[in-house]
Amino acid sequence: MERLAGVAVGVLLSVAVLHWLPTGPLSFPVLLVCACAGMYLLGRRGSPNQQVLITALVIYSTPVPGYPLARLEESAVGIAVVALLGPLLWPPDPYRETARGLEEYRTGLADRLARTAARTAAPAPAGVPAPAPVAAFALWHRPYELSAALEHRSGRLLLLPPRRDAAGDAGPLRPRLRLAARTAPALQFLTREVETRPAADDASARALAPLIEATGRALDEALRGGPCADRLRLARELEAAHRAAHPGARDAVLRAGIHLTHQVLAEHLDPAAH
Repeated sequence: MERLAGVAVGVLLSVAVLHWLPTGPLSFPVLLVCACAGMYLLGRRGSPNQQVLITALVIYSTPVPGYPLARLEESAVGIAVVALLGPLLWPPDPYRETARGLEEYRTGLADRLARTAARTAAPAPAGVPAPAPVAAFALWHRPYELSAALEHRSGRLLLLPPRRDAAGDAGPLRPRLRLAARTAPALQFLTREVETRPAADDASARALAPLIEATGRALDEALRGGPCADRLRLARELEAAHRAAHPGARDAVLRAGIHLTHQVLAEHLDPAAH
């Protein structure tokens, strides 16, 4: 549409200049100045609409009756053809877009778990607000949005051979996306427990910091597509040690989100064993 608008403005400028001024040394500078002004006025984000200047000069240099209208028609037809065939010939890559979104989620998750671990190690004084619920919901809901968008975008490519989930250095995308979606509820529960638990003198909560850090590192490596078995083994050892030191039911609730995350990570590493 921007291209067609630039063509239309260029045609109008050249027709108006040729109508009021004769072809010669006076009309050309006027056309050039007006076309340059229109090019920048119709541009956006610092990118001028070059079709204004190009079309104005082409019409000016081709004084053929009916050519301005023909120029508009051929531009409209060309844009329509590209708009219809472009998505079929050069379809968007839903996997690349989803991989970018998953990487953003992985970075945000690592930051959130690091802050949660710091909060358990050094509880915030009374009156310090927890992270905004809206921002937290956006983070935990992100894997579901990415999954839905991937299914929607890949399902739209019905007239083309289906794209394959590229298995590059980061590994297949869908299993990692499924891992993110399955661990999000457990980690959301964990962070809410830590944020709402009065941990001023809670030894169990303070001892949870290394366990959260180890679990976060294991999950971060898995979301990257790398091997995380050793990291998961360390996290489970820390969980067992925390369970032995703090066996109470209240402590088990605090560990529940971590335990579920470990289970999902183990299933991600070896689906056939579960």
